[in-house]
Parts: sequence; structure tokens; C-alpha cells
Amino acid sequence: MTDTLLPAQLVESAQRVIEANRKAGRRIAVAESCTGGLVAAALTEVPGSSDVFVASIITYSDEAKTDLLKVGRDLIETFGAVSIAVAWGMARGAVEKTGADVAVAITGVAGPGGGSEKKPVGTVVFARAEKDSDPNDVHADRRLFPDNGRGGVRLQAALCALELLMPPEPEPVAP
Repeated sequence: MTDTLLPAQLVESAQRVIEANRKAGRRIAVAESCTGGLVAAALTEVPGSSDVFVASIITYSDEAKTDLLKVGRDLIETFGAVSIAVAWGMARGAVEKTGADVAVAITGVAGPGGGSEKKPVGTVVFARAEKDSDPNDVHADRRLFPDNGRGGVRLQAALCALELLMPPEPEPVAP
């Protein structure tokens, strides 16, 4: 795809996500914080993605996380916006708000400032929630990407989020 401003690697990953979810019959959504819509931008670079990609909710501020995705203010105050608890709340909120089959949430510290000893620049937390799944069955992960600039952290986070949107491999059929 040559008609894009985005890195080819990102658009190619988005294309794989759209095709795989289309084949699986799944509708997807994202809840983005530190990536600020980068995942959604990549997904919408794919022509015809609207039959798979339902919505992106960009909740950059803590208030947006609580107001739009219903993340508990107590979770943000206790664990911080860059935490598994908040990412999980964002993902669950995105599934509930959009009706998608699966949603991935991204929250992190892209830099150049804002990091701390416990959460340095490059710390990004991801969560994936699925429609009608057990809300106590948390799928979340914290990653520390190299601090190779704000754009570099955001790109790595977006690529990771796209991988989390891939449907599971089908179980092999026993002979």
C-alpha cells in the first residue's frame, strides 16, 4: 500500500489484522491512550476495514478514561493510568461501549517526559477483552520498550496492540 503517511510495517500489520478478523467473523475495537489513535489510523488505512473495525475510543486524559470507558477513578488513583487494572478497565469499557467482539486497550508513557523509576519512558500496558467473556479472566501485559523517542515508543506500542487483535489460531483437528 503506497498511498499512506504511516510506516509500511504498521499498515501491513493492520492489513493482516483486518483480513484475519474478517475471516474469523470478528468485529474489533480499540481504546487508545498513549498511541493517540495510531492503531485506528493504521486499521482505517485498509480499504473496506469498516466491516471489521467498529470503533476507536481515544481516552488520553484520566477524565476521559472514567467518563467514556467507565474506568473506576479509584483504579486510576490507586494504580495509576499506566497499569494493568486501568488497561483492563479500558478494554472492558470499549467492548461494552462498542459491542465489538474483541477490544484492545493501550496505555503508557511515550516520553520524552512523564516517566518515573517504577514506570520509565517506554512502559506500555496492554489489555484485551472479549465480548461475553468472564470479566475476572484478565488478559493484560506490561511491556518496556526501548526509549527510542516518542514516535518509536508509540510505533512499537501500536504494533503490539495490532498483534493482540489477531484472532486465536484454530485448534488442529484430530485425525
